[in-house]
This record gives sequence, structure tokens and C-alpha cells, in this order.
Amino acid sequence: MDPTQLRTVTRIPHLTYHPRIAALLLLLILGMDSAWAVSMTDDPKGFRDILWGTILSSRQDVEPFRSSTHVIEYLPKTDSLSFADTQMTSILYLSVDNQFARVTIRYQGSNVHKEVLAYLETRFGRLDRIPGQMTRGLTQQYNWRGSDTEINLTYQAGTERGYIFFDSRTLAPRFNDYITDSAE
Repeated sequence: MDPTQLRTVTRIPHLTYHPRIAALLLLLILGMDSAWAVSMTDDPKGFRDILWGTILSSRQDVEPFRSSTHVIEYLPKTDSLSFADTQMTSILYLSVDNQFARVTIRYQGSNVHKEVLAYLETRFGRLDRIPGQMTRGLTQQYNWRGSDTEINLTYQAGTERGYIFFDSRTLAPRFNDYITDSAE
């Protein structure tokens, strides 16, 4: 071969195997056994007849609980802490820039979780369970998406705690705009 035809060969660095990274990835995969997303069959466009974007400060059925510059949390005044015909630990209504954007519901117990999940499936759409997927695990996540509303349910089996978020798909992303490391 003619020396002028020799090319410079670039070496690709050798990738090394890191057992710690592999172990961490394995734990993450095992820890989150289920996650489904379902198209919502009947978008509520809000929560309990309060439409997304409503000015909560003008309503008589909620009272301010905690506030910052852009986010105000409200507690229901007359509404019991029930959802899906089951007692919840807490229900909070949140506004961002004075517009109703999210409801956060907390509950406790595996029986309550079964009731909540059955209600959400009946009201908003059956989950697509793929054969071989686990419906039980350390952390279970379920998601329903409508045109205006997104519902996220997370259940932690170890502590038997559940969290449900009803979010306005257009307003709730604004919460992320106000998350900072320092107080406003």
C-alpha cells in the first residue's frame, strides 16, 4: 500500500462496565412495576363541577390554606374528605396565578386503593393490562389523559399511601415555572 494512502485511525475510547450503575438501574426497574396510560373516556374538564381556570378566591366553598406569590392551596369548607365513596386523608385545590389548575388527593390503605382504582377505571376508562405485566409492586402508577384533564395515581405499597393528581393539561405545567431553589 502506498504511504500516501494511509489514513489516520481515530480510536474510540473503551467503555467500561460499572457494577454500581447496573445495580441502580436494576433497582429502578424492579421498584416501578407498573405504569399505564389510558385515553380518558369522559374528561371532567375540572374537578367536582369546578372548571379549570376558575378563580377559586371568589368561591365560598373553599378557603385559602397556604400561599406563595403564584400558587395558592385551598381546603374545601363544606366538602367531606371523600372521593370514590371512600374516606381520603386530604383533598387540596390549587391555583396557579389565580386560576384553578390542580387537585391533590392523599389516601391511606390497600383497601382504599382498590376502591379508588376501581372508581377511576369505571369513571375514566379501563386500564390496558398487558399479559405478563404486574399489577402489584413497590410503586404503582396509573395515568388517564383527556383533552383538558390528566389524572395521575401513584400508590406506594410499602407504606400503603396513595396520591391522586387531577391536573389541567394547560395550566398545571405552569407550576414548574415557579419551582426554584430559593423562596420568592
